[in-house]
Parts: sequence; structure tokens; C-alpha cells
Amino acid sequence: MEFNHRSQLHDTIAALATPPGVGGIAIVRISGNTAIATTGRLLKKELRDQPSHSARLYTLYTPTGHTLDQALVLVMHPPRSFTGEETVEIHCHGGHLIARRILETLFHEGIRPANPGEFSFRAFMNGKIDLSQAEAIQDLIGAKNEEALRVAEDHLEGKLSLQIHDFQRRATDLSALFEAWVDFPEDDLGTTTFEDTTKDLQVLSNDIHSLITTFHSGKVIHDGIALCILGAPNVGKSSLMNALLGKDRAIVSPIAGTTRDVIEEDLHLNGIHCRLIDTAGIRETEEAIESEGVRRSRQAMTRADVILVVLDASRPHDSLMLMPIYEAPSSKTVLVWNKIDCTPCQETPSFDRQHVVRTSAKTGDGLDDLKKAIETIMWSAGTPRRDEVMITSLRHKEALERSYQALQRVNDGLKSSLSPEFIALEMREVLTNLSAIIGTNITEDILNSIFSRFCIGK
Repeated sequence: MEFNHRSQLHDTIAALATPPGVGGIAIVRISGNTAIATTGRLLKKELRDQPSHSARLYTLYTPTGHTLDQALVLVMHPPRSFTGEETVEIHCHGGHLIARRILETLFHEGIRPANPGEFSFRAFMNGKIDLSQAEAIQDLIGAKNEEALRVAEDHLEGKLSLQIHDFQRRATDLSALFEAWVDFPEDDLGTTTFEDTTKDLQVLSNDIHSLITTFHSGKVIHDGIALCILGAPNVGKSSLMNALLGKDRAIVSPIAGTTRDVIEEDLHLNGIHCRLIDTAGIRETEEAIESEGVRRSRQAMTRADVILVVLDASRPHDSLMLMPIYEAPSSKTVLVWNKIDCTPCQETPSFDRQHVVRTSAKTGDGLDDLKKAIETIMWSAGTPRRDEVMITSLRHKEALERSYQALQRVNDGLKSSLSPEFIALEMREVLTNLSAIIGTNITEDILNSIFSRFCIGK
């Protein structure tokens, strides 16, 4: 849904801040210059004198005098509210009809329905939060695991913002020096100053690059990983999926080709969300449905973060069984020799793969080793520290990369005695991209893209 946030800032808005449906309590949130006065008309009370951040029990009425509900009404005077504006929250009895009737009455009194993310947008526009903190609110709501929740809380608290502000301050100092060089080219920077400048430039570049490298871990924490089970028919892929999930999710049969489509299920591995994908057995076939299943298996492999190539340890490995090994990228592949409980158990070579485990989906043997191998690939960039500031947003990563690349061009320009005008221009590029992360230099299109993804009432 697209809307022009800025042109509607003077409207008073209202929305349900709790999920729709039946519950103990529903919260109607109202924000804007007429929030207190309009709510007072529903209560037939003057709310202006009610202390900020206090809640009182009132009866709400329709314009014709009929009772709407008895509710706790929380008043927040500006600027001490989430949005920085007059804010009222009506904590009414839960239920779709009650909350809807209250909202309809408010709309009848001239208040407008809030757009998705409009409360958060107003908090951003009124300086209560910056853009990275606004995005953290949505991450907080959508967190899939405890680590994702922790990172979102860190961002909302402002830890990422502080890091970006530090980069901005240092880049501004460097930029001021280069701008002065443009204005007064006859003044030599001096040997010591030049050496200090290049050193400061390199340290800033390294620090920005270090933050960029946290994106892999941040993405794993925020989005989880796609874990694809690949292999020839009848090697135990579905049995392995069921064993990892701890339940019978996929049909298991001794008949080859039982799984003909991609089956997906959620799995939590040491607190990280995984999308576990069981695929059709890979082999050459003329049968149309099975052929489509094989195509989807290969497609799932290309999208996966970790691939489990399953082999059957109970029978000789022929070219059909080994085919998936050579299709899967070795850097993100775990070679899984399954059915080690069967006799006779064949030789289980590594085929030059770094991660090789032996398992029995039937008995559970080797599953712990398999999970450790998955985690090793998952954290290939290193296990993040709990106190580490990391980025989880592709938008942030791309802005930091543009800043880093501009700094590299500045460094190259200094080495090649590039005209200071061009060096100063590159430093402006650094500052522009850093500012975009926290929203001090951002386009309306980007704001619309970010806030329109929020739920209504947030």
C-alpha cells in the first residue's frame, strides 16, 4: 500500500494496536493533535487535565449517547509518547465488534484510519527514533528465534545507530580536511598531517568493512537458513528429514521415487530457524511428474544455504547414487552416509568433501554430528559474539558497501595525487550513504518501501 506520509502528518490517526479477533483486551491507539479532545467527546469528559501516562476507567459513548464499552484510557501528552504527539490508548474488552465500534465512532468524529507503519513513521519524523530503529521495530515483531530478538532489541536500543554516528563523525572530520584542501590548494597538508590522514582513512575503512562482514551471521540470525536434503532415490532422505524433525512428516517407503515434490518444514537448530527441504530423488527419468520433481530438487539446491547430500551406506555406491555429489557446491555441502545400522555397511569415502558424517535415520546415530556439521557451515564467517553489533538488513549492507568503496577510491586517489575536488566528492558519497542507514538523508520512495511493510497499528 502506497501513501504520502509527509502530506498526512497533521491528521489525527487511529488503529487497532492488538491482533484482530477475540481476546481479553483490545487496544485502540490514537495519535495526533486532536487525539485527547476527540477521545474526551466519546467519554463525555475533559481529558486534557489527566496526567500524562496515567490510566483511568471510563465509559465510552456513541454520539447518540449509547454505551460503547467500559475501558481503561491511557493519556500521553507530547512529546512523551512513542510518536512524540498527543497519544491516547483505549484498552477495551477484546472482541472484534467492540473494537470496531470504537474505531467507527472515532472515524465519525473526524479521525482518519492509520496506514501501515504510520505510527512508527511519525516517531521517526518527530525524532523519537531513527530509521534503523524504526526497522528494528518490525524485526522485533517478526523475530523467529531468541537471537533474532536480541539483535532487534540491540538495534532498537540504538547500538547500530551509535556505530553509524561514530563512522559519520570520523568521515566528517576527514571530509572537512579535504574540503579545506579544495578551498586552499596552495596550503600544503604537511607530511605528518598526510600520514595521519591516510592512517585515519584506513582505520575507518577497516571498521566499516568489519561491520559489513557481520551481515552473513546477521542474515542467518534474522532469516534463518534453507537446509536442503538431496540425493538419489531411496537413500533415506525422507527418513532423515523425519529424524531431524522428530516426527513423521514425509512418507517413507522402500519404493524408489516416493517423494515427487519438494516438502518443507520448520526446524529450530540451537535456536536458529531452519527451513528443512526434502526433495525428490535425483536421477534421469522419462516419467513427466518425477522429472518435474527432479527439476524442483535442483532448484531447491541452488537456493539452499546448506545442502545435505545423502548416500546409502548399505549398498555399493554407483554413478546414480554419486550424481548429486558433483552437482552440489562443496563449500556448503555435508556428505551424509545414511543407513549405517544396516549390514553389510559399505566403505564411506569422503570424495574430497570437508564435511562428512555417518548417520542412521532409523536409530538416531550420528544426528548430533550432522547438526554440528550444519552449524559449522552456518557459521562459516565465525560464531557471532553476544556483544557484537551486526547488520541484518540488505539495505544497510549495500549502503555500507557503497561507503567502503568510496573510501577505497579516496585512498587510491591520495596515492595517485588525484585532484582534491574528486577526493572531496568521494567523501560526500561516504557521508551520503552512512546517512541513509539512519535516515538523515533518505528518499521518499525508500521511506515508503520501509514503512508500508509494517502492520497497521504500529
